[in-house]
Amino acid sequence: MSSKINIDTLLLDLGGVLIDWNPRHLYRPLFRGDEAAMEHFLSEVCPPEWNRQMDAGKAFDEAIAERQRLFPEHAHLIKLWKSGWEQMLREPIHDTVELVDALRGRGHRLYALTNWSAETFPVAQARFAFLSWFEDIVVSGEVKLAKPDPRIFQLAIERCSLTPERTLYVDDTQHNVEVARRLGLHALHFEHAPKLRSDLERLGLV
Repeated sequence: MSSKINIDTLLLDLGGVLIDWNPRHLYRPLFRGDEAAMEHFLSEVCPPEWNRQMDAGKAFDEAIAERQRLFPEHAHLIKLWKSGWEQMLREPIHDTVELVDALRGRGHRLYALTNWSAETFPVAQARFAFLSWFEDIVVSGEVKLAKPDPRIFQLAIERCSLTPERTLYVDDTQHNVEVARRLGLHALHFEHAPKLRSDLERLGLV
């Protein structure tokens, strides 16, 4: 990516980039240190593909009931995906928030595109004041589309009036980054805040 790129807009993922959301925060104590059993539960019983259904608009109650029928022996743990959801949500990723604040201070337009259930996103909005910095946040559960579906990127481009060649997208999932690039956005794969800072410095953005 050339340092001569003229970028004036940032489109940011939230979970894993600005906010520490992880179901392990809830389930690790319940599995009493048995990491293998917890990882099996999170890959086979409540896998990311299942959570993505709720991110794309499926009701928690419906998704949980379906999973409980498939795995009745884990019904009580599956139920916690809703009742214990707030325990999956931890602190902001402070170093990244500081970077975004610096970008905001330099006059860059800020938007967000997040895979997040419409049922739980209000919890994040109430907890994290920095979400008010964004001119608009496209929430997958509200629009019934979820990344990496190219349609949600296109919707964000249109709804936020983005000019792709002047917009930088940041996401912690490589596949989402690749989709964004195919649609003409500049995109960075987020690994950790120091690397993001280095990438942004290289681009002359901070």
